[in-house]
Amino acid sequence: MANSHTGSRNRGFASMDEDKQRAIASKGGRAAHASGNAHQFSPDEARVAGRKGGEAISQDRQHMAAIGREGGHARHASARQQQQQQQAQDMPGKPDGSQQG
Repeated sequence: MANSHTGSRNRGFASMDEDKQRAIASKGGRAAHASGNAHQFSPDEARVAGRKGGEAISQDRQHMAAIGREGGHARHASARQQQQQQQAQDMPGKPDGSQQG
């Protein structure tokens, strides 16, 4: 077999074009709802589930610390960028902000 490939490059759901994937997924969703197997969360159920997940993940202190650091880095980077943009707008002439004349 001169044209055989390892893996599943041309096989399966992931290798289909998006329209075909969407059509198959849509049929599955309709079938699940029709048979009563699909579950839609009410706002109260979603709130409880979200709180439960939040409590579980917040027990991982290293993870929470990493999230906090990432947020701090993003905030400071954004502030630095805004400050640099403001300085660039304030200095139309020479780099020290003075103008000739």
